[in-house]
Amino acid sequence: MAERSPGPWAVCLGESMAVLLADAAGPLEAAGGFRPAVGGAESNTACALAALGVPAAWIGRVGDDGFGRMVTADLAACGVDVSAVAVDPQRRTGLYVKETGGSALPHDLGPGRSRLHYYRTGSAASALSPALLVDPAAARLLAGARLLHLTGITAALSDDCLALVRTLLADRRPGRLVSLDLNWRPALWHGRDPAVLPELLDAADVLLLGADEAAEALGTGDPAALRSAFPTPATVVVKDAGHRVTALDRSGAAVTEPALAVEVVEPTGAGDAFAAGYLAGLHRGLDGRRRLRLGHLAAACALTARGDRGRLPAPGVVAALLDAPAGDWAATRVTADGIVSPVLTRPAAHLGAPTP
Repeated sequence: MAERSPGPWAVCLGESMAVLLADAAGPLEAAGGFRPAVGGAESNTACALAALGVPAAWIGRVGDDGFGRMVTADLAACGVDVSAVAVDPQRRTGLYVKETGGSALPHDLGPGRSRLHYYRTGSAASALSPALLVDPAAARLLAGARLLHLTGITAALSDDCLALVRTLLADRRPGRLVSLDLNWRPALWHGRDPAVLPELLDAADVLLLGADEAAEALGTGDPAALRSAFPTPATVVVKDAGHRVTALDRSGAAVTEPALAVEVVEPTGAGDAFAAGYLAGLHRGLDGRRRLRLGHLAAACALTARGDRGRLPAPGVVAALLDAPAGDWAATRVTADGIVSPVLTRPAAHLGAPTP
């Protein structure tokens, strides 16, 4: 195996954005104020990996503005290596506003639902390109990584971003896995050709797909059909939100694990957290079932937060749940106040490191 420079085990690459969270649930026109936060699929995954004890870096591009400085500082505070984040002097940092349901006002989305309003066209991240690979800081992180995590979002941002994703997927390095999460965003693909997606998805080592988004983007959400459609990845993971997740190897052998019962606050970021949990399971050398459980647990914690990231429980709680008998796992419930499970001696508050 080629020698690797020391550094983070995982590198997540893509766009991170400033987020404005309304102070209260309800339609935006009724919001009294907004709180700034940070979001973005790949950086959400990097933060959750760091919270799970996996050394992680995020590579991206932000504007030379207050939001860009906020994004970089936030990720660094979460323990993520941001040494290769580029600052664009001409383009702004991307932004989205999150609307959440749960009020009795007209036009409310409904409890547990959210809508993201994006302002990212022409953002600094849309200027990511293969030129990134000759940047010394990025090259150092990529050379040392055991895992490179990408999503389909980056491929939709611009032609240059698509070229970067293609280049990274073609750059197969001994000892480095590439994970790719579809993260289907129809609005981003408007005016672009999503027919490029299958070749990208099939080039990954670990492919993560939501059953609903795969049905919309690829024509099927069936795990066996998706496994047949993408023969190259070592593992295809199909998430049926709120029900179960199935991981299939190249032979078609499947491991399925039911989702936890969750009192959902809002869903944004749950898929990113699941990816982090599953990939952290790879880092720890967990078997297939425990990898899925760690993904479910990370996703459940994200589902109980108003922001994109949840607060993970203490390591002892995680260990107990990963080893729980099937019946006790099925009886576990996760809420914003904590976790209740037969394998825990008392309700366990989310006492782990917060991912704000």
